[in-house]
Amino acid sequence: MGKPLISTEHARLALAARWPGISAFSPLVEGEESRAFRFERGGQDFVLRINRDLGGFAKDGLVQRLFGTELPIPEIMLVGQLEDGLGFCISRLARGVTLQALPADGLAPALQPVAALLESMAAVDVGAIEGFGPFDAQGKAPFARWPAFVAAIGDPAHYDWSRVGVEGVAPWLEQVAALSKACPEARHLMHGDFGSNNVLFADGRISGLIDWSEAMVGDGLYDVANILFWRTWLDCMEQQSVFFEVNRPAWLARSDVLRCYQLRIGLDLIYQSALAGDRPMLEWARQRCGDVANF
Repeated sequence: MGKPLISTEHARLALAARWPGISAFSPLVEGEESRAFRFERGGQDFVLRINRDLGGFAKDGLVQRLFGTELPIPEIMLVGQLEDGLGFCISRLARGVTLQALPADGLAPALQPVAALLESMAAVDVGAIEGFGPFDAQGKAPFARWPAFVAAIGDPAHYDWSRVGVEGVAPWLEQVAALSKACPEARHLMHGDFGSNNVLFADGRISGLIDWSEAMVGDGLYDVANILFWRTWLDCMEQQSVFFEVNRPAWLARSDVLRCYQLRIGLDLIYQSALAGDRPMLEWARQRCGDVANF
């Protein structure tokens, strides 16, 4: 276990220096890479998040400013950097339970709202974002075409597979390279990590869609593919997948494109797991890619 990111008292003092008048300060999420705290100010509830990387919070702020009136994105109040270089973000508290935390028998009421939210995301105007793929806090994405982002999983300039030394991925990389040519040049807003612990549900509606650090512009079906890929790992993903099969069959009609996206997601997971030395996740992702490729 490494050194804790920041103590609760240090976080409280840092917040109080920037936002006087806080009370009921308590931790929500604790980890080595990020921490989250809940607090009150002026009779309202807020969340303080602290991370080693400021970029994700700045991107949250951009997304909230651009799309917060159309999507349930908690208002970002302040983004900045602490004296020790840690990034912080203050936002309004979005009440609710994540899809991942909902009991298996409590997910059904959330499935239609989830599908409606995906449709709303695909309908927003992304004209303020330049390019395709993951965009930065200035609204600039690095790819001139969406298929180029998809195919980049096999480009040594983006993924040095010789560095990670994972065997057996070449056939999947070849599939993605071939199938990416048929991917549409759509320009939709995508969350990039949709469907589990970033989607909050309360009172029959989606009450919050949080953590936009992986947000992209491209084919909105990529978020659907993420749910399909993780369906064997999380029950919330499985239930969403079944709902789409029954109630949104048109989404699943583009089977080759969905297979391409799932393999791309899985290959990225294999690569990142290899870099992190996470062998169990790497092996699960390898098995999942094999299942997707042979479906």
